[in-house]
Amino acid sequence: MAELALEILNVRCGYRAAPVLHGVTFVVGAGQFLGVVGPNGSGKTTLLRAISRALAPLGGRVLLSGRDVLGLAPRAVAREVAVVSQDPPADMGFTVEQFVLLGRLPHLGRLEPEGPRDWEAARSAMVRVGVERLAGRRLGELSGGERQKVALARAFCQAPRVLLLDEPTAHLDINHQVEVMDTLDTLRREDDLTVLAVLHDLNLAALYCDRLLLLAGGRIDAAGPPEAVLTEERLRRVYGCPVRVGRHPVTGTPLVLPVPHATGRAAGIAGVAGGTGLLR
Repeated sequence: MAELALEILNVRCGYRAAPVLHGVTFVVGAGQFLGVVGPNGSGKTTLLRAISRALAPLGGRVLLSGRDVLGLAPRAVAREVAVVSQDPPADMGFTVEQFVLLGRLPHLGRLEPEGPRDWEAARSAMVRVGVERLAGRRLGELSGGERQKVALARAFCQAPRVLLLDEPTAHLDINHQVEVMDTLDTLRREDDLTVLAVLHDLNLAALYCDRLLLLAGGRIDAAGPPEAVLTEERLRRVYGCPVRVGRHPVTGTPLVLPVPHATGRAAGIAGVAGGTGLLR
């Protein structure tokens, strides 16, 4: 059996004693890419906060390689778990290189300055993510797509075993979405990194993730490979929106197409899509 990187055991979590997650249980194997999907308000970001130790569960446990994260020091967790937020900082007065170097902080002692190995780790992370040309630029001068890739570089500079991402492609155009996801997938394969990403785009989730976890109302509605989770009946019920599910013409992964509520237009779109062979 593959090593378990994360075990989420009957976790209840929320704010001001009001649970958002209700008895969530699942495991993530080392090196897996798990996508967390679900409608707004289903508990996706709350789940990430519980895993990263930013929010203490009201009940249940979060285990990192068999150890309860609440029993670990924050620095110890940060050495193994990196988090990339939905909106990377736009202007902190740092250059890109300085910002990426912050990823080394969990590996340094109190008041210990960065050494040559830390600067080399930062440079290596920038090269691997493809942002080395931006090293001297300030964060406030970057586009949203560039900032997201710089945030990934900082996370890889941290040398984690687990990477948590909250909507890493939000607000990005299609080219930057693919660039970020390709980079993420390549680096996690090279480093045998465990990735858990909250994603709103179901088609990107199907393209890149080994498994999906579908949350609805703070509970797990379905978990498994994309083709088992992304079914028409389930997506209609969970999202409250009519959809058709076909196959990607290149990869064969599920392709989710929303259907307009206007009956006439929906019929026309379904006919065009069916003619292209995209729909089953």
